[in-house]
Amino acid sequence: MADQPLADRINPQVTRRRILKYGIGSTVGILGAGSLGTILAACGVTTKPASLGHGAGIPSNGQAISLAQLAATAKKEGRLTVIALPPDWANYGQIISTFQQKYAIPITSQAPDDSSSQELQAVTTYKNSAQLEPDAVDVGPSFAAQGKVQGLWAPYKNSHWDTIPSSLKDPQGYWTGDYYGVIAFGANRSIVKTMPQDWSDLLKPEYRNMVSIDGDPRTADDAFMAVWAAALANGGSLDNISPGIDFFQELKQRGNFIPVDNYPANISKGTTPIALKWDYLLIGYQQEWNGNPPITVTIPKSGVIGGFYCQAISRYSYHPYAARLWEEFLYSDEGQLLYLEGYAHPVRYADLARRGKIPGALAAKLPPAAAYEKAQFPTVEQTNRAAAIVQAQWGPKVVGS
Repeated sequence: MADQPLADRINPQVTRRRILKYGIGSTVGILGAGSLGTILAACGVTTKPASLGHGAGIPSNGQAISLAQLAATAKKEGRLTVIALPPDWANYGQIISTFQQKYAIPITSQAPDDSSSQELQAVTTYKNSAQLEPDAVDVGPSFAAQGKVQGLWAPYKNSHWDTIPSSLKDPQGYWTGDYYGVIAFGANRSIVKTMPQDWSDLLKPEYRNMVSIDGDPRTADDAFMAVWAAALANGGSLDNISPGIDFFQELKQRGNFIPVDNYPANISKGTTPIALKWDYLLIGYQQEWNGNPPITVTIPKSGVIGGFYCQAISRYSYHPYAARLWEEFLYSDEGQLLYLEGYAHPVRYADLARRGKIPGALAAKLPPAAAYEKAQFPTVEQTNRAAAIVQAQWGPKVVGS
């Protein structure tokens, strides 16, 4: 998925469920910033994917085939195989059950805890197995780009293509962002009496020994993105992350920065009362804790950065119509709102908000829609450069090593 560092750690053993359990990442996972350069360099290569395998001749544009025809042909194929979709991640449990009920097509959800790198491996390993080959994947941006380079994907532009921001999709349709998060402020209000509204607020003396990120930004994605968001708020840009490192250096010098991971338990018990991490994780804690302790989640007024996951269809899919029907469902208003019920912002969020399609009860649980309009999403090349700078400067400037 455009890296946009919503990549899993470059370690196939780090799964989404482990990330979810320990709160060390995103809907989007965590990355090893030090080793990111190798894989992202590969993602920058321009290679024309090979011709389609089992999906040869299948429409590549959702507007070229009616939904009824797509559904009828998909039903004849008999099933759909997906991979790496934990039921408690981005509401995928309900998404899968709703699709099955709606279209009477059974879904085999295999290896729900697999990482993005394992998904790519499965596509190549099982390309000759109708039982095991994934029809569609949900991967981090760098892996989506890598899969395109390797010729693993079949292009498909779903019928809602024009409402998806251009920065969140491959222009040729080889991958499409499906949901995203932004770095937010979460505060345990039993300890934090005044909610910070912007990055500059975090420098105030009242927040001494309170501010935390989700690990070391050289190895954890949302920590890395928090540094980048701080850069955007302090004169930096998607091409210049250094002001973010300088901001955290000052935050530490003032005694406000705590070098402790803001796991849910640490936020709850007050060890890390102000947590900078993905909004959907913080909102999830807020709903789960139900006021015990009370937690407020807000999007900073400046420095809003986002990260996302991507959908792609295997070029070796044995159920190519079902795979495309799955994509149509995910990007429909219904599918997008199911992501939102899991507090992950669907890629068509701005379009839904403009058309008044977001239920009031659901909107009330989320920060204002206008806050997300400011979100910036870095490219693969920008992420590659930023990761190298953080790797070189975070130690000497912030942690002293």
